[in-house]
Amino acid sequence: MSAPAIIALVGLSGSGKSTVARRLAVHLGWRGCDTDALVEQMAGRTIPAIFASEGEAAFRERETIALTAALNEPNTIVATGGGIVLRAINRALLKDRAFVVWLDAPTDVLIARLRAHDEERPLLAGDDPAARLEALRVQRAALYREVAHLTVDTSKASPEEVAERIVGVLQGLISKEESL
Repeated sequence: MSAPAIIALVGLSGSGKSTVARRLAVHLGWRGCDTDALVEQMAGRTIPAIFASEGEAAFRERETIALTAALNEPNTIVATGGGIVLRAINRALLKDRAFVVWLDAPTDVLIARLRAHDEERPLLAGDDPAARLEALRVQRAALYREVAHLTVDTSKASPEEVAERIVGVLQGLISKEESL
């Protein structure tokens, strides 16, 4: 694979996609883009409000539009929503246009991170968010694996360390390409 012009981060809520994307953007001097923020900006309302008024299917359609827009700009780090991989078109876009990094961590680590932030997560609502998150893991793991060029366990590394690891892998790709 040649040196990528776009890096996309995928993974479950709490895996560190948004935070790592900001760190990567600084390291590389690239633009950062968060598909959830782009959906909210385009819709003029929050994701929970979109889910409540339009449902998940409408949100997923908006998410595809946001992903397409994000993948059109070179030198961009794209933090995606956790469910971006559910639609085949999104998986194809990711694989075709980006170097995809799956950020992963055990469910208990993800839950602890999510509880540390005061954000509403519609797909984690209910009495047992750990069970819900584990169900999402089971549902999505193969899809993340399908699109990922690299998988990084974020459970024992800071966002800065994760970003540095990704940069190191990219530098290795560039070095291999230059030696050909």
